[in-house]
Amino acid sequence: MRILLTGADGFTGRPFEALARRAGHEVIALRADLTNAQALAAEVLSVRPEAVVHLAGIAFVGHAHEEAFYNVNVVGTTNLLDALSNLRQPPKMVLLASSANVYGNCEQSPIVEEQPLSPVNHYAMSKLAMELMARTYASKLSIVITRPFNYTGPGQDEAFVVPKLAKHFALRSPVVELGNLHVEREFNDVRMVCDAYLHLLDIGQPGETYNVCSGRPYKLQDVIDVLSRLSGHSIKTVVNPAFVRSNEVTRLCGSPGKLLDLLARHGQSIEMPTLEDTLSRVLCNAVSEINSQ
Repeated sequence: MRILLTGADGFTGRPFEALARRAGHEVIALRADLTNAQALAAEVLSVRPEAVVHLAGIAFVGHAHEEAFYNVNVVGTTNLLDALSNLRQPPKMVLLASSANVYGNCEQSPIVEEQPLSPVNHYAMSKLAMELMARTYASKLSIVITRPFNYTGPGQDEAFVVPKLAKHFALRSPVVELGNLHVEREFNDVRMVCDAYLHLLDIGQPGETYNVCSGRPYKLQDVIDVLSRLSGHSIKTVVNPAFVRSNEVTRLCGSPGKLLDLLARHGQSIEMPTLEDTLSRVLCNAVSEINSQ
């Protein structure tokens, strides 16, 4: 299958491309700027993809320029869907990566896909806007939407908490400054997310939305404890008020039931690495990067 991949150079794009190639697929990285509709349309026409995985977007909640969330995540996605819908032979499946942040703060846990959406920041709002806009293409394109919960792995930007912590442990720093310590998150593995995306390209039901998650939440202190055990180093945590977001989602844990039921009906499954396995890989990567400098 010829897969057009946006965000191929990103944290998720790199391992997804490797996984898809190992599975025998041809992967073509989109190079056009999503906000340049004309260049995008020309490249899409030249590729004529059989499937599309749309991972490009601004993913860091604390990004400084709020308008960029909408320019890239909403307008850019609209340009992509316009280009795809104008093809003589549209792709068999288009996977759009949204975010579990669209759920916001809610009492229900684990969160199911039917949970009313209540985004609390511009990142989440732009993803919700993208989802709603994408549904207007339902008569033209086969689209599945994914809502991945927090995940990590080697190569993730240090603006995110797990690679930041891993680097501090790798450097054996005495202190690390963090934001809100009382949040609970899933800390899933990027390998699991990529595996789920590849399965959904094949068996996802057009028009449906799937949580990509494990249903295993952890406190930030749990992550620190595992990294401390893996590294043999203890670190002092200090709350820096500059890192505390007033609109922080305090607990984010999803139900993977809908995805797992779909996989089971087709005799398929995905591996969900343990927290220790995932953090070990991130820590080893941080150590390797430091030693190579």
